[in-house]
Amino acid sequence: MDHRLWLAAVVAVSGCSKQFATPSEIRTTAAPEQVFECVKQQLTALEYKQTSIDTDDLRINGAKVDAKTRRADTQFRRMLNKLEVDIGAEADGQTSLQVVPKTFAEYTTQRGPTEVQEQSSAEVQADAKTLQERCKS
Repeated sequence: MDHRLWLAAVVAVSGCSKQFATPSEIRTTAAPEQVFECVKQQLTALEYKQTSIDTDDLRINGAKVDAKTRRADTQFRRMLNKLEVDIGAEADGQTSLQVVPKTFAEYTTQRGPTEVQEQSSAEVQADAKTLQERCKS
């Protein structure tokens, strides 16, 4: 009987997970390839370093170091803002541009650099909206 109670508690706690990043999506009439090229240019303009690119599936990720945030933790190293961008052709002839803004705290641990996801910062959310606005036409 005890193992059933323990299993129920684990399932209940796992269902209470916090969502740190909320994806936002817009649609445009531009071709997917045009939107992809625009995103690549705008990531650079927004001072994000491209971390990965998938030209077949039109996905691109970028990261930017937040040098302003400080913490009184000796293991804290820096904050990282990341944008995950996915572009796709829709059945109605439009192109979807989905951006997921994420924020990570990087710590120096015995295992090496460790990233811990946190609530998306206002800066990365604003950058995601700016990216979508600049590439929607």
